[in-house]
Amino acid sequence: MLEARRRGVIFDIGHGGGSFGFRTAEAMLAAGFLPDVISSDVHALSINGPAFDQLVTMSKFLCLGMELVEVIRASTAAPAAALGRTDIGRLEIGAIGDATVLELAEGEFDYRDVLGEARPGCWRLKARGLVVAGRWWHPPRA
Repeated sequence: MLEARRRGVIFDIGHGGGSFGFRTAEAMLAAGFLPDVISSDVHALSINGPAFDQLVTMSKFLCLGMELVEVIRASTAAPAAALGRTDIGRLEIGAIGDATVLELAEGEFDYRDVLGEARPGCWRLKARGLVVAGRWWHPPRA
């Protein structure tokens, strides 16, 4: 995989409505082939399932046994690097200062792939807040 990266090949999940199957992902991970980028590819045909959103897509990879740190990297720093954006995807001095505050919730969660196959999971990432430009963000009240 390192050689592929040197040639500019980046493996992105791009879940969407037709690009993610549990069996393929399980075989890939069993072979030690982790995705470079995890993206939901949410659009009109997948927002109501099976992709739903980025956090559900990330949670599916936790369900499959990927380490939390690798799931976060594949959803933040790796996509930023793939886009050549050194100003995003990292939390350090000189960065923009945007962040999503997440909770790793434990429970019983059911996940589905694009083929309708289900897998149970005991973890789900949930958004608990946003930091935008280094400040806590409060959405406007309706």
